[in-house]
Amino acid sequence: MQNQKMMKQLQQMQTKMAKMQEELETVEVTGTAGGGAITVTANGHQRILSVAIEPEVLEEGAELLADMVLAAVNDALDRSRELASQQMGSLTAGLGLPPGLL
Repeated sequence: MQNQKMMKQLQQMQTKMAKMQEELETVEVTGTAGGGAITVTANGHQRILSVAIEPEVLEEGAELLADMVLAAVNDALDRSRELASQQMGSLTAGLGLPPGLL
């Protein structure tokens, strides 16, 4: 009886995980740098969707521009990973699984 209950919980979790993966595909997070001069948008799967650069930042030079783009990309990816981690934590809450198992 216990095995049936566990199997049912695992099937429910698989269904929820598939739905969560779909949601992460459509959710967007934004990373910025240079006081908003560079804006990078990513989805919940850590895919970069867009990069926006304010025209006045182009006058700063290639090296500074590259640094700001890199910082904005890393900010967006950090936010994306954090979102995915939160979603996974809510999915596995209450299952009694050891941390890091999934």
